[in-house]
Amino acid sequence: MYGSMKASSLNKIIIVAALGYFVDIYDLVLFSVERKDSLSEILGSEATPQNLKNIGMALLNWQMGGMLIGGLFWGILGDKKGRLSVLFGSILMYSLANILNGMVTTVTAYAALRFISGFGLAGELGAGITLVSESMSKERRGIGTMIVATVGVFGAVVAGFMGHVITNWRYSFYLGGAMGLILLVLRFGILESGMFEEIKKGKHRKGHFFDLFKTRATAVKYLSVIMIAVPVWYVMGILITFAPEIFLSMGVTSFKPDAGKSIMFAYLGITVGDLASGLISQLLKSRKKALAIFMIMTFFSVILYFKYAIISETYYYVIITIIGFATGYWAVFMSTAAELFGTNIRATATTTAPNFVRGSVIFLSLLFRMFESLFLDVNGKPDSKMAAIGVGIVVAVLALIAWINLKETFHKDLNYTENHE
Repeated sequence: MYGSMKASSLNKIIIVAALGYFVDIYDLVLFSVERKDSLSEILGSEATPQNLKNIGMALLNWQMGGMLIGGLFWGILGDKKGRLSVLFGSILMYSLANILNGMVTTVTAYAALRFISGFGLAGELGAGITLVSESMSKERRGIGTMIVATVGVFGAVVAGFMGHVITNWRYSFYLGGAMGLILLVLRFGILESGMFEEIKKGKHRKGHFFDLFKTRATAVKYLSVIMIAVPVWYVMGILITFAPEIFLSMGVTSFKPDAGKSIMFAYLGITVGDLASGLISQLLKSRKKALAIFMIMTFFSVILYFKYAIISETYYYVIITIIGFATGYWAVFMSTAAELFGTNIRATATTTAPNFVRGSVIFLSLLFRMFESLFLDVNGKPDSKMAAIGVGIVVAVLALIAWINLKETFHKDLNYTENHE
């Protein structure tokens, strides 16, 4: 039985996957933390507020674009060549890219390295979760995923903290790259998934992305598992990223949300939320019920954001932490993604799904800007508050539809293949 491998081997898989995701998240949010300082130095006299904002958004889109393309590449590679090849290649790529990122002197080089880093980051989580899920029993694999997600998202808390501790932004990127290279050494000695080794010997059709859309049932469950997690990036990509504009449109001038602190508090909440959602899923023996509980909490916490976060800076950071906790169902989301699909397409689905969720921030930002042009305040200026609410309603409706279409996967045996011949 695949879930009964030696405890020492299993523990090493979980530890390496968890630390890998820690470095992944650290590097993923690092740009948001160091955006202002890094661009101010590179742009010099051209570092106007408008340039910092526009170029910053462009660089973030380059990173997310890299993740979208990288998710496809690493996911397919994971099903064709194995989960370990992805773990090795992805971490080497993003580690070197982040070290080089600390040396950039031009926006063009910055954009190129953000793309390469995003491309590399795209493979880490999906491959790790797939390997953990296939190596554990169906009764305990949710615990393994919970540990990986909980340890991993804490990397964002550390990134936010280090953004305040490390005064030179270049050293932050060096640190991220160095952590990745150290982690690379720990990869050696980890065993490949037994399930993958079994289908590798046969003639199964493996790692074809469009097989996820070959039947209506497969397409629905793939799109549903993506949409169920988009509220997480609505919070990060809209409510936190555009908080200064949203608060200004609500007439708040007494304080201005700090990006680094916001990310730190949000991910502190997410860290605890991931632990809680994983435990609740195990207690209820249901992924779907745990997802419903945390989605409902997310919707109510967003209402708190618009109603009470404007009172003071303290209220803002407390509510951001609460929202983080409510959106801390990433562990259950990743477990569900891995459990929904057969071994021959599992890495492709589990690697691409979170990257499409992360990449959704591009479309959420575009939708936010579109709503800003539609919702104007009494002075004829864009109403960022109403635009953010509009995006939130769209995301909530799609997530609800996705939840209805999702099937329970808690007790599902993962030792099977999708028949798409």
